[in-house]
Amino acid sequence: MTLPDWPRAWGEPPVSALLRASPADFRVEEDLGFEPEAGAGEHVWLWVEKENLNTVDAAARLARFAGLRERDISYAGLKDKRAITRQWFSLHLLNRDIDWSAWSDPALRIERVLRHHRKLRRGAHRGNRFELVLRDVQGDLGAFAERLVTIGRDGAPNYFGEQRFGRDGRNLDGARRWIARSCPRLPRHQLSLYLSSLRSYLFNRVLAERVADGSWRTALEGEVFMLAGSGSVFQDTVDDALRARLERADLSLTGPLPGRAAGLAPQAAVAALESSCLEAEAELIEALARAGVDAARRALRVVPGDWTCERSGERDWRLGFSLPKGCFATALVRELARLNPLPVE
Repeated sequence: MTLPDWPRAWGEPPVSALLRASPADFRVEEDLGFEPEAGAGEHVWLWVEKENLNTVDAAARLARFAGLRERDISYAGLKDKRAITRQWFSLHLLNRDIDWSAWSDPALRIERVLRHHRKLRRGAHRGNRFELVLRDVQGDLGAFAERLVTIGRDGAPNYFGEQRFGRDGRNLDGARRWIARSCPRLPRHQLSLYLSSLRSYLFNRVLAERVADGSWRTALEGEVFMLAGSGSVFQDTVDDALRARLERADLSLTGPLPGRAAGLAPQAAVAALESSCLEAEAELIEALARAGVDAARRALRVVPGDWTCERSGERDWRLGFSLPKGCFATALVRELARLNPLPVE
């Protein structure tokens, strides 16, 4: 399916640009939020750098080399393919040792090996650090400079990026076929991708409505709020003190990740808005609940940390920033520039 061009919060981008002209123009480094210490245990942790290789394929290569099932390899989060990315993997090797000096793969370089007593679990990281290069930036550069300041200060709608939905929305198409039972039994990883794409699409629909009506940063009656940096959610009366905290980005409004009823649910105006947005997608929500997916909440806004931007050539700009786990760098970039298609290789 063709994905919608979700509404932008800050208006039409003032420039066009090229992103990912090469993998080196999109760098990602995982931030666990702690420094794993070498020790003893059943698990071997690998700090790797990979280029033009997605996380799932990297795990498969490591599994083959170590003689493991893919389910015995874990990672905290999925990283982009057309990029240079650095992240941790953990392998359940028990007491077996592997000669990692024999590893040879130009797309996947092992930089650190340590023993650990715990498995690396999904979502265990704090976030990611990005270094991006926008090339051939053309348009109103004055307005672009102002937009850079706005994004660094006020953030952007926390849309799930196109990567979540697969090329041309294939994951969504596959999910709909799975719901209609017109596809065979799925491997666990494939089903997880389909379920994630469904929840992401439903969240984006609600966020798009709130961006369109201007309420993505303005509290309505019945909001569920999220504390910045913690993921903790709560409900409270909307007053001047709370609005000030929203302005400072100490907390964010949230939108739905649908599934089985769980935790706090919006009330009043927000409940009505979300119900109206999703009433046509009841079949998708029911499928998520049948699959055992619990409902959750996600921040409507993402504000970059450690925001830097500099001109690095006549028409090139380099951006640096940190985002919490689960947030997409492309959600920021789409507010800055209309991206030109990559040349056919």
